[in-house]
Amino acid sequence: MSNNLNKKFHLAENIFDSPDQVPARNGYGEGVVEAGEADKNVVVLCCDLTESTRNAKFKETFPNRFVEVGIAEQNMAGLAAGMAFSGKIPYMSSYATFNPGRNWDQIRVSICYSMANVKIMGAHAGISVGPDGATHQAMEDIAITRCLPNLTVIVPCDYWETKKAAIEIARIERPVYMRFGRGKIPVITTDNTPFQIGRADTYREGNDVTVIACGSLVYEALIAAEKLSGDGISVRVINCHTVKPIDEKAIIKAAKETGAIVSAEEHQVHGGLGSAVAEVVAANSPVPMEYVALMDRFGESGEPNELMKKFGLDSKGIIKAVKKVLKRK
Repeated sequence: MSNNLNKKFHLAENIFDSPDQVPARNGYGEGVVEAGEADKNVVVLCCDLTESTRNAKFKETFPNRFVEVGIAEQNMAGLAAGMAFSGKIPYMSSYATFNPGRNWDQIRVSICYSMANVKIMGAHAGISVGPDGATHQAMEDIAITRCLPNLTVIVPCDYWETKKAAIEIARIERPVYMRFGRGKIPVITTDNTPFQIGRADTYREGNDVTVIACGSLVYEALIAAEKLSGDGISVRVINCHTVKPIDEKAIIKAAKETGAIVSAEEHQVHGGLGSAVAEVVAANSPVPMEYVALMDRFGESGEPNELMKKFGLDSKGIIKAVKKVLKRK
């Protein structure tokens, strides 16, 4: 393990050498079962995607607390809101293009405006859905949820963090949106890695530039930082899993101490993590920023790794952005 990794976060020992690969959605599937075991009010609603959204185990464990809504995401949001006002803790799940994509109005009014205690699960998020193509590649979901009042937005970085988030959100009484992808991604955290909603975690120390990432790009940021260290560039890496409420203190501290920031996310460049970070930086400690994201276009069909590479959503894309921002520092 690199000496610059923050040891208090107990990151996986094999991050830089063939890390385990597990879908983040598996973490949700296991986490929601644990949440259900801890609280009998936890219920799950799904839109004809029980297996792919990893709700099958919950359905098997708690058949009387699982509702198959069918292909009706807007109805699902209304049902979930009603259940929340009846004292339940509903987790409603579908692909992120449909939830929150198709039922945004119901999420806005029935859930967020009404402060219904609903947990919105956006599965198969990002371009790494791959062959499903642009219509199923949710690249705007952070933007359309981050703008809604009363809604917490979480983008976990791997299996363990997704599992912890799925458990933790049952304990907070407010609407939450959480997104996670389809395919296998590196497991960089462990069962012992701390996780707290609203707190950004500094996984690697550095003085020259900070990369603030979420989701699968956290791993790519760590790889980029390790490679850049060979060029004498010291990169701080922050896992900003909670996009809203964002950890302003961590961002301001990074801006003041490193003087340059790169944001990295599997999302459109407009309205996502990068925009949230820029809002904090501009208001408190302006420094040069660069963005690693999908640059205002739709995705396309292809294998997940090929698409991530094509659109620069990988360590090479982050390295390029770091070198560019350092020239502006």
